[in-house]
Amino acid sequence: MLQHIYFRFLRWPIIIKLLLLIFGLIISFGIIIHYVEPKHFPTIFTGIWWAVITTATVGYGDVYPVTVKGRIIGILLVLTGAGVVSAYFASIAATTIRMQNAAMKGTKMFKGKNHIIIVGWNGRSKNVIDQWFHLDQHQSIVLIDDTLEQNPYPTHQVHFIKGKASVDETLQRANLQKAKYILITADQNENESHADMGSILILLAVKGFHPEIYCVVEILMNENVINAKRAGADEVIQTNAQSSYIMMNSLISHGMSETILMMLDHIQGNHLKFISVDDAWSEKSFEAVSMLLKKNRKLLIGVKRGEETIINPPMDFRIHSFDQLLVISN
Repeated sequence: MLQHIYFRFLRWPIIIKLLLLIFGLIISFGIIIHYVEPKHFPTIFTGIWWAVITTATVGYGDVYPVTVKGRIIGILLVLTGAGVVSAYFASIAATTIRMQNAAMKGTKMFKGKNHIIIVGWNGRSKNVIDQWFHLDQHQSIVLIDDTLEQNPYPTHQVHFIKGKASVDETLQRANLQKAKYILITADQNENESHADMGSILILLAVKGFHPEIYCVVEILMNENVINAKRAGADEVIQTNAQSSYIMMNSLISHGMSETILMMLDHIQGNHLKFISVDDAWSEKSFEAVSMLLKKNRKLLIGVKRGEETIINPPMDFRIHSFDQLLVISN
């Protein structure tokens, strides 16, 4: 039994073991000095008070040993207690530095919850993080990347995890089980085909680890979109297709690229999003619902019905209760 307790004690963190040793020394010397000099240390608490002050090398001088035995005990306390206390604070400093280095280098586990995980460090993920901090500075974000050497956001609520997101150990350090969303960006160091395969591999690992998490994945080649959806992606961002559409619109309508970017820029106060249909709007026309939404500075531009999104439907188009409305909202 005692051996079992001893081995469990050896597995405790060194800071805890040193703290227990300090308490043990202080209490022991406090009790001993009380019995050696009961006249000057009438209670055990007085002895413990003297032991604390002596160990801390403060030396108030309100109580002190006067006999030879008492002073020998004091010498032993200074030699042992001061050394243990110094070791304790040195251990705290070393642990703090080690934890800071681990957080910077991406080896420390994230222990929060309801966080957002972003896989891959690139210009796109940087813009996402910057915009999210503009909207909510208290949202915790975990960045997973195996190319960075240290956290690119040391002063923000970004926790860096160094490693491959397709490995379970990396996902465990990111605390995927308690995450809210995950965004998988394409690897900019690979060609389009390999980047998509890497993203789908990460998606499979994520969904196998936490099937319920809402997962957004960036896919570069159109033919790989169906594979991403089969792998369990809740939403697929087709970067090349979206870029080509903006380029085409810019060729047809000059200046359209800046307008589209402004429409999608959350920092500018614009939000393109789906909202649910209010019960009072059910079976009303698209025109009537549009007029109602304009009063709240919401511009209705389309309706999502099932898997189909209808942009700018006829004015007499009927809105159903199960539809979702596509609006631009301030």
